Amino acid sequence: MKKGFHTIMAAQFFSSLADNALLAAAIALLRLTGAPAWHVPALTPMFALFYVILAPFVGAFADAVPKGRVMFISNAIKVVGCLMMLFGVHPLVSYAVVGLGAAAYSPAKYGILTELLPNSQLVKANGWIEGLTVMSIIFGVLLGGQLVGPVVSQQLLTFDLPVFTTGIDTAPEAAIAVILFLYVIAAGFNLRIPRTDAPLQPLSNSPQEMVRDFSSCNARLWNDKLGQISLAATTVFWGVAGNMRVIVFAWAAVALNYSLTQASTLVGVVALGIAAGSIYASLRMKLEQATSVIPLGIGMGILMIGLNFITNVWVAAPFLVLLGAVGGFLVVPMNALLQHRGHNLMGAGRSIAVQNFNEQACILGLGALYAAMTKFGLSAFTCITILGLLVAGTMEVIRRWHISNTKLYPDEIERLLAIARSDKH
Repeated sequence: MKKGFHTIMAAQFFSSLADNALLAAAIALLRLTGAPAWHVPALTPMFALFYVILAPFVGAFADAVPKGRVMFISNAIKVVGCLMMLFGVHPLVSYAVVGLGAAAYSPAKYGILTELLPNSQLVKANGWIEGLTVMSIIFGVLLGGQLVGPVVSQQLLTFDLPVFTTGIDTAPEAAIAVILFLYVIAAGFNLRIPRTDAPLQPLSNSPQEMVRDFSSCNARLWNDKLGQISLAATTVFWGVAGNMRVIVFAWAAVALNYSLTQASTLVGVVALGIAAGSIYASLRMKLEQATSVIPLGIGMGILMIGLNFITNVWVAAPFLVLLGAVGGFLVVPMNALLQHRGHNLMGAGRSIAVQNFNEQACILGLGALYAAMTKFGLSAFTCITILGLLVAGTMEVIRRWHISNTKLYPDEIERLLAIARSDKH
C-alpha cells in the first residue's frame, strides 16, 4: 500500500471509535432522562439524516478541497455535536450534528482511496478499511458500554480537576467527556494525511446546479449495468447494518435479559464477524467476481430471523459472528465494484456521495420503520422478523435483476467486467 494509506486507516479508526462509543452514551442518556422508548431506535435515522439532505453538496465539496482537510473539518463538526450532547442539548439533535460531520467525512475517506491506489488494490484496501471500521465499531460499542457501566463510570465521576468545576455528574456525561479525546486523536491523524496528485474540481456557487449535478450522477450510477447492482446490494446491506447495533441492544434485553453494558459485547460480536468476513473477502475475491456474492444477502436476511429462536448466549455469540461474517464477505467486493464504476463515471467524491445518499436513505427508512414499530408496541422479535424478510426478499430481487441484465445486455456486462480486469492505474 502507498504511503499515507495507514494514516487514513488510523484517522478512520479513531473517528469511528468515537462515533460508536457515543451511540452507547446517547442511549444511556436517553434512558436516564426517561425519554420515550422509540427515541432509542430513532438515534440511527437521526445520524443518517444529513447524509441524505446534504448528499448533493458533500461529494462536490470533497472533490473541490484536499480530502485530508475535508476529513479534519468533518471531525471538528463531530466534536461540536459531542459537546452539544455534553452540555444538555437533546441527544437526538446532538447525534444528528455528529451525523452531519460523518456525512462530510465519508466521501473524503473513501474517495481518497481511488485517488491514492490502483484499481487492482481497491478490494484489498476496502477489506482493510471495512475491517478496521468494524473493529472500531467493536471497540467503540464495547468502550461506550463500559464507560456508562457502574464500575468505570464511578471511577470517572470521582476524578476532579483542580480549581475547575466540570459540572459532569452522571455516567453518560462522563463517558461523553472521554469520547471527546478520541475525536482529538482522530484530528491529529487527519492533519497528517498526504495530498494526492488528483486534480481538484471547482465547487459551484449555485446550490441548484449542485443538486442537478448530483441528480445526474445518481442517475448515471443507477443506469450503469454493474453500478446499479452493486449500489442496490450495498444499500440494503448498510441499511440493515446501520440499524443492527440498536436492534441487538433491544433483542439482547428481551431474549437474554441483558443490560446495556452486557448487550454492548454482543454488538461487538456482530462487528467481529463483519471484520472477519471483510478481511477474508479482501484476500479471496477479485473485482470482476463481485456479483457472485449477491446470494449471501438472502442468507443474511434469513439468519436475522434465526435470532428469534436463540435464548442462550453460548449459541447467540457464534451465531452473531456468522451473521456478521456473511455480511462482511458480501459488502467488500460489492463496495469495491461500486467505487470502481463510480470513479469511472464521475469524480471519486461525487460517486461516494451518491453511494452514501442511497445507503443512508435506506438506513433512515429502515430506522424510521423500526422506530415506528417500537412506538406502536411491536416486540423486538416481530421487528426482527419483518426486517429479515424485507432484506431476504429485496436481495432476491437484486439477484434476479442481475441475471436479467446478464441475459439482456451480455456484451455490455462483459465490457464493464473487462475494464475491471484490465484497469490497473
